[in-house]
Amino acid sequence: MPLLKDGNLVGEDAWLSVADDAPLPEDRPALISHARWQADKEQLVGRNAPVGIRLPNTVDVLDFGPEAGRFDLIVLEFPKFSDGRAYSQARLLRERFGFGGELRATGHVLQDQLWHMQRCGFDAFEIAREDATQAFAAAMRSFSHVYQPTGDGRVSALKQRLAATRKQEAAE
Repeated sequence: MPLLKDGNLVGEDAWLSVADDAPLPEDRPALISHARWQADKEQLVGRNAPVGIRLPNTVDVLDFGPEAGRFDLIVLEFPKFSDGRAYSQARLLRERFGFGGELRATGHVLQDQLWHMQRCGFDAFEIAREDATQAFAAAMRSFSHVYQPTGDGRVSALKQRLAATRKQEAAE
């Protein structure tokens, strides 16, 4: 599946997805499950190579959030397009817990959702389309104004309107 990071197609994913019962590579970034993290946390904390974690959307990020800084990559799962819990997880990780690493969306990641996923904090996407780069670029051009506030710094249409009204009232 093609991997997009910051809108560009990544040739080879640097992260090796490791099964729960498989040994971790010594010198390569390893992506592990949340279950493995829970079981082997003490051994994994001392690891020298980067560790990433795959979080199911059933994990309560309010409980997990304080540990987020231990990871260089967090992969959030969209098991079906109508299940948006990973949007909330992403916003909490970025805005409340200050996660600064790679935040990747996987599963049912659709072109129509890429723009909002990015606004929620995702910077990498596993997308099933062969023309993934073009799909991402088209999604990023889809909207010129935002209505929902998020941590991406864009000013909502409501705040823009209020500012314009205040400016006009001040000029009168």
